[in-house]
Amino acid sequence: MNGLLAAPLVLLAAGLLEVIASRFWRSAGGVACLGAPLAALLGAGAVIEVLSGGPTRVAELPWSMPGGALSFALDPLSAFFLVPVLALSALAAIYGRPYLAPYADRRRLYAPWLSFNLLCAAMIVVLLARDALLFLLAWETMSLCAYLLVTFEHERAEARRAGWIYLVAAHAGTAALIALFILLDGALGAAPGSEPTRHAHAGGLLALALLGFGVKAGIVPLHVWLPEAHAAAPSHVSALMSGAMVKLGFYGILRMVLVLGGTAPIFGVLLGALGLAGALVGISLALSQRDLKRALAYSSVENLGLIALGLGIGLTGLAHGEARLAALGLAAALFHVWSHAAMKGMLFFAAGSVQHATHTRDLERLGGLLRRMPRAGVVFALGALALAGLPPLSGFVTEWLLYLGLLHAVAGTSPLESIGAALAVGLLALAGALAAAAFVRLFGVAFLGEPRSSEARAAHDASGSMLAPMAGLALVCIGLGLAPGIALVGVAAPLQQLLGSAAGETPLAHVSAALAPLPPLALALWLAFAGVGGALALRLRRAPVAPDVTWACGYTAVSTRMQYTARSFSELFTRRVLPPSLAPATSASVPRGILPASVAFDSSHGEPLTERIYEPLFSAVAARFAHLRRLQQGNAHLYLAYILVAVVAALTWASLREWLNS
Repeated sequence: MNGLLAAPLVLLAAGLLEVIASRFWRSAGGVACLGAPLAALLGAGAVIEVLSGGPTRVAELPWSMPGGALSFALDPLSAFFLVPVLALSALAAIYGRPYLAPYADRRRLYAPWLSFNLLCAAMIVVLLARDALLFLLAWETMSLCAYLLVTFEHERAEARRAGWIYLVAAHAGTAALIALFILLDGALGAAPGSEPTRHAHAGGLLALALLGFGVKAGIVPLHVWLPEAHAAAPSHVSALMSGAMVKLGFYGILRMVLVLGGTAPIFGVLLGALGLAGALVGISLALSQRDLKRALAYSSVENLGLIALGLGIGLTGLAHGEARLAALGLAAALFHVWSHAAMKGMLFFAAGSVQHATHTRDLERLGGLLRRMPRAGVVFALGALALAGLPPLSGFVTEWLLYLGLLHAVAGTSPLESIGAALAVGLLALAGALAAAAFVRLFGVAFLGEPRSSEARAAHDASGSMLAPMAGLALVCIGLGLAPGIALVGVAAPLQQLLGSAAGETPLAHVSAALAPLPPLALALWLAFAGVGGALALRLRRAPVAPDVTWACGYTAVSTRMQYTARSFSELFTRRVLPPSLAPATSASVPRGILPASVAFDSSHGEPLTERIYEPLFSAVAARFAHLRRLQQGNAHLYLAYILVAVVAALTWASLREWLNS
């Protein structure tokens, strides 16, 4: 525990040393990038011990802040979420140094590195904090540091807009959390780590928790900040935010469930429904994005929806006393927390390598990268297959458990919930099919075919220090697909903590039995892939294939304009499968005359909820509040009069309440 408590201090010290070092030479993060790997090494021992069945670690430190105390604890739930935080922080720091190096000639990099280290430290404190004031301070520090990193390229209007949207969403969530802690057992006395106690107003408190933590978790319709921020941030920050930071929203929800001693079935059903809606909305919008990182960000919305769906299934089963249903749902959600951290971290690193090599994220300007970036292309292909939920990689394990949980819910709950679960099976299958199409589109348009621009034609593969984190995460995806029981060892302790009185050998045995068929299937598929690949390689060696020109419909020269574009590839899905509200808005000028002089076509890929609901709503509210500017005249005497009136009104109200009560 001492090493884990020292980890935030090490991160802070590394960031400050980077600031000092930048005063003497133009450092590119060589000092600060050592903080996260060292912090991961310091915390690994305690995390592994607690996840292996060790006792909860508790630490109390004196703090003179009124109403607060430096109270820390490491239990299985905290340790479980610390794994992606520590691992991805270390890998992102290693990746981030060469990624940010080209910016060193234009700006000093000590500020983003200090913000990065503070972000990592704040996430660790959030998971260890056991009093509300410390938790909120760490939560707000995490949000502000993420804002500074999102606006790293603040000279771009896109980055400034993304930063403001994120900041507004983050503070709206924090306001809900402050209200939650005030209402929770007397002001700020209870924390998101207290002992489980039944609360009379658990429903309202959980609604506030869902609002406050749901913003960070990217739960639809609170997800609108996520595609903006993840696309604008540097790629190593996008990987850390998507793989680790957003998961702390689910940690907060689960912690509040433990504090309140359980939930009503309706909360689990609501969380599952929101998760399924998020999966469908996220992957649908990913299909129409031109920006590579923005498409990956919407894929994160989909995967966060799958985690919420698993939690909804588990909490519904727990409320009904269905131990097997609860174990399957919670195990699926917890497994996907780790799996998604590896998959999405790998893909954001790969997307950053593409941006680093081509200086663009526009899919319409990419193409032919597999020949120029073979190692990054293979990593991207593995991540795409995993996120599409295809065997034998880690993404398939989550969907397998989700399907089993939903099928069990069809047979074992109330008739209405059974119908809902049966419908959810079909919608989950639709989300999986759309995910496969989305990642075929991303990989095909970006890495296959011919280059669509001079930048793509001049691309080069990433350096070893950028490839190493990607390769490590790729091995994690392969390993979790081959042997998911390894992850179950780490899932067992938090699963037992969440199940509470329903825990025992039986629920874990059900999860183990559900995972038993997967390792032989994965091994057989890998052997089949190896056999087919070896046979093709042997055949090509014996009879080499002469290169030839692709059939070009009678044209004398093949042009990149004959290839599928990102927009045309997704046309079938966005126009014929998805509802109009999720399809991109298009405008075109119709050709006129025998030989038209010009033809134009344009499509916008914005966030529908932001454009159609949030922006009009906030604009209307802002217009109403603009009338209050008449009260702000810049006159100090008038402001003193306002204060006097407010004090008199408050004293009058207090006196009237005392008189009425007496």
